[in-house]
Amino acid sequence: MHHHAHDSTGTEGSGCQGHCANPTAYPDGAPELPEVLTFEQPTDAVREFFGLSFGQMEAFAHMLEEEGELRGLIGPRELPRLWSRHLVNSAAVLDFLPRQAQVLDIGSGAGFPGIVIAIARPELDVHLAEPMQRRCEWLADVVDELGLDNVTIHQARAEELRGKGKADVVTSRAVANMSKLVRMTSKLIAPGGSLVALKGRRAEAEVTEAAGELKRHHLKAEVHEVPSIMEEESTFVVVCRRIK
Repeated sequence: MHHHAHDSTGTEGSGCQGHCANPTAYPDGAPELPEVLTFEQPTDAVREFFGLSFGQMEAFAHMLEEEGELRGLIGPRELPRLWSRHLVNSAAVLDFLPRQAQVLDIGSGAGFPGIVIAIARPELDVHLAEPMQRRCEWLADVVDELGLDNVTIHQARAEELRGKGKADVVTSRAVANMSKLVRMTSKLIAPGGSLVALKGRRAEAEVTEAAGELKRHHLKAEVHEVPSIMEEESTFVVVCRRIK
């Protein structure tokens, strides 16, 4: 905050100085600022990136900002980086999805990346699998509120969907390490389909550790580093293609 010259003329306590601007004026800490100030603003690059779907993406962000913490979907520390760490991070999978496809997102939780995919790619048939009832209720509220007509919600663990059909692409974020993920999802991937997993910087190491599982399940993994349009940190997308 810029102080005006007259504030510092030595008349201590006059005007606003010594009150609003000076944190020591509140021995018990400054009064709480409205929470709104802690929310992250999407940049122009983000608006441009999402294009026509930006309005719905923003509506989804607002729902998360209003109810996410309350409903136990997202921690308070994640709200100030909702766009960079969650929405934009989820969008890193978009380049690895075919034009027309059935996508199954497992462990959808708050909607990352499943809801982000459904908003950004309305032509895809998106299925969200989430075992917890309250999270499924949240996902249903989002679908309702945003008017998404390309989403089907399944209250189920990945393992429970076996034998109920296969998806062209199975996606996941923060569900399990690669070895476990391959075991969980392998039977859900259609011939010629793929598993697309969002990972952090341990992606390469996880793929190496999962070499045996990948081979056993006839999957070939490639790690792609996707630069973020909002922060320094890249996102890593592991694409495992079914080769048999």
